[in-house]
Amino acid sequence: MRVDFYQLAGLDPAKATAQLAGKAVEAGLRVLVVDEDEAGRQSQSRALWEQSPEGFLANGIAGGAHDARQPVLIAEEPTPANGATVLILADGHWREPPAAYDRVMLLFDQESLAGARAAWRLLGEQDGAERRFWKQDERGRWVEGP
Repeated sequence: MRVDFYQLAGLDPAKATAQLAGKAVEAGLRVLVVDEDEAGRQSQSRALWEQSPEGFLANGIAGGAHDARQPVLIAEEPTPANGATVLILADGHWREPPAAYDRVMLLFDQESLAGARAAWRLLGEQDGAERRFWKQDERGRWVEGP
């Protein structure tokens, strides 16, 4: 499993989620976005619908009749009700994901930095976990690096 750590230096988590989920959906993948806060889930959904002037990312909040059909599903827990293989932990809190995921993205800011560091160390001790770290450059593009 590949785990990508995305450092949000001032970037709104919902906007970052929309960018990352958009790339995954373009690649034909399904995404589950996890945010334990109800207001956070609503914010994530709005950002996905409004992500670009030319389009939107169809999504739903878990618990509806059409969860399985959603290309992007937003939930409180990392259960892939939509068959997602990409998990975005948008609230900055690491959770051990179910085996269904090929890729996990942990978005973290200064407040959740300690938890992200602990998750990095934990994953370093696990067989089969590939860790990568990303930050934004001056143009707002994600670049891999220390």
